[in-house]
Amino acid sequence: MIEKRPAKKILSIKIAGLFSVLFLWLITAQAQIVPHNLLPPKPNPPRLVNDLADLLTPEEERRLEQKLVAYDDSTSNQVLILTVKTLRGYEADQYATEVGHFWGVGGQEKYDNGVVILVSDGTEEEGKRRFFIATGYGLEGALPAITTNAIAQQFLVPNLKNNDFFQAFDQTTDAVIQAAAGEYQAPAGYGKKKSRGGGPIAMLVLIGIIFLIARNNRGGGGGGFMSRRGY
Repeated sequence: MIEKRPAKKILSIKIAGLFSVLFLWLITAQAQIVPHNLLPPKPNPPRLVNDLADLLTPEEERRLEQKLVAYDDSTSNQVLILTVKTLRGYEADQYATEVGHFWGVGGQEKYDNGVVILVSDGTEEEGKRRFFIATGYGLEGALPAITTNAIAQQFLVPNLKNNDFFQAFDQTTDAVIQAAAGEYQAPAGYGKKKSRGGGPIAMLVLIGIIFLIARNNRGGGGGGFMSRRGY
């Protein structure tokens, strides 16, 4: 006869396994920070629209820049658009987060009220487009991961599939601005999943704590970015 393990013992094993996985993830995350020499240099003069992959026309860049500069001036929140041809072998979230950190998007030394909208066009990565919306500490309350993911799926992904790059960035930045003001509503039913038990709230809290530790352990750097009077 096969002896059944008590439910509490099984749960303890699962929790121990989760801690092990998260610990390994924390160590790996520290090792996978993108070296700054592999990132694009800070634009000089500073710009909020940096189309290094040439996905936008000059007029489209101008319109987006004008909107984002006006938003920066009125709120001190900075939304930066970056397109690249390659992520140099790194994941989009790593790359976008490190650009925000290195460039100091959002005035990192004070509030870190910055958002980086990254798109890699896949030119040097088997044609696979990758994207990520990275949020600075100062805006994580208004723009948690579930919100940025919803925005990306609603506006960024469908427009990128249609090669409508201007609409992708125009609609995505509008949604980010609305979310920062508490006005964005995700599509009905987004993020709702059937409960599978096992204390999901506690698990999310734990993951969040470890994620913050990983980010805070990266050290300083960058400084303020978008003072249009210079760095």
